[in-house]
Amino acid sequence: MPDLFLLFSHSITLAQEEQARQDLGVEQIVSPPDSIRLLWAALPPDLPALQPCLEPVISWLDSDSREGDYVLIHGDFGACYLLVQHCLDTNRVPIYSTTERQAVETNLDDGTIRLTHTFCHVRYRAYGK
Repeated sequence: MPDLFLLFSHSITLAQEEQARQDLGVEQIVSPPDSIRLLWAALPPDLPALQPCLEPVISWLDSDSREGDYVLIHGDFGACYLLVQHCLDTNRVPIYSTTERQAVETNLDDGTIRLTHTFCHVRYRAYGK
């Protein structure tokens, strides 16, 4: 059975976890070590290239995951691109979560507007399909 490796900046929801187990047949859901999670959540925006900065992430995936495992990737567009390509090159399955989004606007007394977004997981989709 494949495992699901997480590369995103928030916690997996119960709906996401249940669907991973039911629809993808995932056995384990693997969070990155704190050092990887913190790096992924705060990639330096001033770097001219991300590849060197992502080496710890790639090393973690290469050492802890295996061919056929899923990798849930969300985050910085350039980093996502590089990690999706790496997963495809190493026979991991890069996926992302699709969501239904609802927005509520509230006019406040001071003339400003508060916009609240609610996201609800719908399904997983493989990158490139």
